[in-house]
Amino acid sequence: MDVTYTDDTDYPRLTKAVQWLIAINVAIFFLQLTVVGAQNMLPALGFRADGLSRAWWTIITYMFVHGGFWHLALNMYTLYLFGPRVEHSWSAGEFTRYYLLCGLGGWFFHLLFARDSLLIGASAAVLGVTLAYATRWPDDEVFLFGVLPLKVKWMVALMVVINLVGGMSESHGGVAYLAHLGGLAAGWLYLRTSSGSAGLDRFKQRVSQIPDLPDETPRAIPRSLPRAREKGNEIDAIIARSNAAVSRRPASQVPPLGAKGGARMSDIDLVLDKISQQGMESLTTDEKKLLEEMSRELRDGA
Repeated sequence: MDVTYTDDTDYPRLTKAVQWLIAINVAIFFLQLTVVGAQNMLPALGFRADGLSRAWWTIITYMFVHGGFWHLALNMYTLYLFGPRVEHSWSAGEFTRYYLLCGLGGWFFHLLFARDSLLIGASAAVLGVTLAYATRWPDDEVFLFGVLPLKVKWMVALMVVINLVGGMSESHGGVAYLAHLGGLAAGWLYLRTSSGSAGLDRFKQRVSQIPDLPDETPRAIPRSLPRAREKGNEIDAIIARSNAAVSRRPASQVPPLGAKGGARMSDIDLVLDKISQQGMESLTTDEKKLLEEMSRELRDGA
């Protein structure tokens, strides 16, 4: 199974939370194969309803222990495919909470409907991650068995159907279908109840980063241009003094612009336009000199 993305989003191929989750699962499986042994690891970390009172931690630890190599490999590969992009769009903390919540959803459904069997594996949590991916990028394609193209949203729908059918059958074949549905249900509930508030929180955070702007007349120099504070204040002062001097000067005292005066004002306009588009650093020596002369004349006139 592989994924083809419909947009070029820049995100790490292996994010922090996904990396730690995979590492923990692999480490536990290694201990299971070597030091501890499956006969000891599965009862110690797997969940059984009749042992809940004396082994309460198995509510969480069950999702980190697996029954075999392919059980582990399929879960970790699916987490590797879909997890990093989801985590990158959220945060490592939120992704980890969501992962554990989906795992708890799997535990809860197992407790309700299949409490007589041993529950192990990360499938419920991983399916919740897949649901989160399908909610955000539903039209990305998954290549099942490396051949069959299938959109992620249809893959999740297929998984829901398979687990519904498997959960209703009398023989589960050792597969925790109902726990899988619990993981999907917990993920769906989380996404439905928190997506709106999370989006609003992100919007508020972005808005709060924008400083309050005083009421003023729009000007030619855009605020988005990167420039030094001193240079920006100098340009603002020149424009403000120019407007103040013209507004205070009687109409009869305003000298008529001749050919030379008109050319001078045109040069100043060009300099101001150049500052607006390229910044103070782009001015030549003559242009800076012209700007200084204009500033000096405005100070003398004021």
